[in-house]
Amino acid sequence: MTVAGQSTAARRLIIDMKGIVKRFYIGQPNELEILKGIDLQVYKGEFVSIVGASGSGKSTLMNIIGALDRPTFGSYQLDGVPMGEVPDDMLSEIRNYKIGFVFQTFNLIPRTSALSNVELPMLYAGVPRSQRTARAKELLRQVEMEDRMKHQPNELSGGQKQRVAIARAMANDPAIILADEPTGALDSSTGRLVMDLFHRLHREQGKTIVLITHNPELAEETERIIAQLWRDRTNLVLTGMPGSGKTTVGQELARLSGKPFVDLDGEIVKKAGKSIPEIFAQEGEGAFRKIENEVLTEVCARNGQIVATGGGAVLWSENRAAMRRTGRVYR
Repeated sequence: MTVAGQSTAARRLIIDMKGIVKRFYIGQPNELEILKGIDLQVYKGEFVSIVGASGSGKSTLMNIIGALDRPTFGSYQLDGVPMGEVPDDMLSEIRNYKIGFVFQTFNLIPRTSALSNVELPMLYAGVPRSQRTARAKELLRQVEMEDRMKHQPNELSGGQKQRVAIARAMANDPAIILADEPTGALDSSTGRLVMDLFHRLHREQGKTIVLITHNPELAEETERIIAQLWRDRTNLVLTGMPGSGKTTVGQELARLSGKPFVDLDGEIVKKAGKSIPEIFAQEGEGAFRKIENEVLTEVCARNGQIVATGGGAVLWSENRAAMRRTGRVYR
């Protein structure tokens, strides 16, 4: 693939993971292996998304990417730094300089102004006060929050808080911005503004952004989608191409996994004999959900198929109970 018009061979690797395994409760009867040999590469200037169901391990993977946790086995280099060789007491320094975090719940310091929140990473980095204040003001201007810089978090809307959080994430010019469900606590219109801001940072400043999301529509806005799927306690990391007129995520995942592709919405239309908008308009949402449930039951009876809805895909297990445990992510 290409990144910003150049071959990845000409780009530097920001994230280079090989054979990442993560286990919990090691040596105990309830030992659990969440990540099973993950390989992941992200290049400088890429905007990628990691998608997956609850329980798929994407949060565990995010914690390792963000140097908040260590893998049980495997190697990880972050912007050329071999993380396995970094002592525990230096991890916070790595996080401060290399990673800009944007969380679903904003994580702003209460009773502290937006300006001071953005200054905080630079304070930890030892940046002189005049320099960090000037940069914080410039970053708030970039996210269109300069007129709110003296406001505290409880005086800001959700979207405003997230814009301050994005400004804070850029404070030390990190190698990557790691955004964990950044629109999850926002309404759709405010979430749209936040995604537009990420696109602008990527387009105009060449920022490397890793977006963790369960939302396939957001994922398809990125250059590359990494789908973290859960099937019978087995982890898969598959790279799919965004839909946008090309191969859909579901079709690409089907190709990579050797499984059949099923267009769930198409199956619903075929069963009902009318379009989905017509079902809603003529029969109501209850009727649509009934048809959808019947189609899901039929599809899930076909062991291990991939079901794609609206460009997303999920690898379903062999029965309804397993399907419920997996969770319906891509709707």
